[in-house]
Amino acid sequence: MKTFKATILCLFLCTYNSYSQSIQDIIDKVDLDILSLTIQEFSGEVTTVVDGNTVTIINRQQANNDLAGDYLVQKFEQLDNITITDQFFNTNGRNIIATQLGKTNPQDIYIICGHYDSVADYCADDNATGTTAVLEAARILSTQCLDNTIVYALWDEEETGLQGSQFYANQAFNNGDNILGVLNLDMMGYDGDAVGQPGDNEFDIDYINAADSEGMKDDIISVLNAYTFDLSVVEVNPGTTSSDHSSFWFVGSFPDDAFSAVLLGESWETNDETPFYHSSGDRFSTLDLPYFYELTKLTTAYMATVGGLVNVDNNVTQTLTTLTADQASASYQWINCNTNASISGATSQSYIPSVSGNYAVEITIGTCTEISNCIIFDTLGLDNFLASEVKVFPNPVKANLNVEMTDNNETIALDLFDVSGKLVLQKSITNQPISLHMKNLPQGIYFLKVSSSKKTGTYKIVKE
Repeated sequence: MKTFKATILCLFLCTYNSYSQSIQDIIDKVDLDILSLTIQEFSGEVTTVVDGNTVTIINRQQANNDLAGDYLVQKFEQLDNITITDQFFNTNGRNIIATQLGKTNPQDIYIICGHYDSVADYCADDNATGTTAVLEAARILSTQCLDNTIVYALWDEEETGLQGSQFYANQAFNNGDNILGVLNLDMMGYDGDAVGQPGDNEFDIDYINAADSEGMKDDIISVLNAYTFDLSVVEVNPGTTSSDHSSFWFVGSFPDDAFSAVLLGESWETNDETPFYHSSGDRFSTLDLPYFYELTKLTTAYMATVGGLVNVDNNVTQTLTTLTADQASASYQWINCNTNASISGATSQSYIPSVSGNYAVEITIGTCTEISNCIIFDTLGLDNFLASEVKVFPNPVKANLNVEMTDNNETIALDLFDVSGKLVLQKSITNQPISLHMKNLPQGIYFLKVSSSKKTGTYKIVKE
C-alpha cells in the first residue's frame, strides 16, 4: 500500500471533510498553497527535490527538459489509483501521462492536459500554470472512484509544433480510443484587470463546430454556472489552432474523425494575455493567483463531473473516544497512518483507538475503494488552543519555524507531519522560545501539532 497522500486536518471535534463525494467538496479541495508552490518549483523560482537531489528547474526547453519530466513523473508517483506512461516519441520528445481507469466505463476516456515545455527560462504562465492545474486535478481526483477513465497528460514539444500531442492523438485515433473530450489548459495565470473592476477574471474557451466541441464548451459553462466561481467566460469560435487541443481536431479525415476538444486559458480574445509571452520575463510574480485558483477549481470540477464521481462518502466523524466512517453499508478497514499498516480486527464502521495516533479508514462499496484523510487522534480529549494563545511563524517558512505561546510555563510537545501523515519531526520544549529546524526538509505542505497538558492544536505549514 502506498503512503497516504491525504491531508491531515485539525484536531477539533468535528466532521473531517476529506476528499469526499460531491462536486462542491472537490472544488473545496483545490489548494492555493499547493498550486503556488508547484508553479514556483516548476518554473525555477525555488528549488525542489527530484530523485533525492535538490535541483532548480529554470529551463524547460525541449532539448533540456528531462529534469522537468522527471519532476512530473515523481509527482504522479505520489498518487494512488493511476498508471504512469513515460512516452518517448522522438529523440528528445517525452510525454508524461497518468491514467485513472473508470470503475464502470473504463473505455470512455476524458483527457485533461497541457504542455510542459517552454521557450525560455522560467515561463511560469506558459505553461507551468496549465501543468500545475493538471497535477492538482490528478492529486484530488486520484483519491476518488470515477465511472469513466481520466487521462492526465502533459505534452512535450508543443513549442516546436505540437509534436507530443500530435503523436498521442494520432496513436489514439489509430487504436480506436473512445476519447469523449479533451480539455487543454495553456496559459491560465495572467489577468491584467484590476481586481474587482468590470471585466475582471475573463477567460477564453476556444472551440470549433466539429466533433461536438461546442457541446463540450457548453458543458464547461454549465459547471461554471452551477457553482460559485469568480470568473467570466469568453467564447471563441473558431478557436485558435496554436495549442495542443487542435491535435485532436485534425486527426484522420477532418471533420469526420475529429475528437471533441477545447482550449481553456486567459483571454487572448480580449487582448488580456501576459505581456511577457515567450520570454524569461514570464515569472511567478506576474501571475494573478486568485484568478488562476478560480480557473483550477473550474477545470477540476468539470473533470469530476464528466469523470462521473461515484457517491462514496469518505468523511470521518470524530468524538472524544471514537472515529466513525460517515458512509454506511460498506466494508471498512482502519489503518495506522504512521506505519501504513492495517489494524487487525478494526473492520467496523466505528473504531475506538486505544492510544493516541494518526488513523484513516479504507471504505469499499462494490468495486470502489476510497481512503479517508489521516486524522490525528488524541485519546486525552484535550481542548483546542485559541487563536490568541499560539502564534506559528514565519509561514511560509524556509529554515526555522517559531512557535510562541501565551503560557510560558507549560511543557510543549511539537509533532510535525508531512501530507502523507508521516511523523517527520518531534520535539518537547519546557522553556521558550520554541523553534523547529526545517531547512533540510523537502518543500511542501506540513502540519504541526502543538500540545500542552491542557490543550492541543494543529497548524498548516508551507515549507519553501
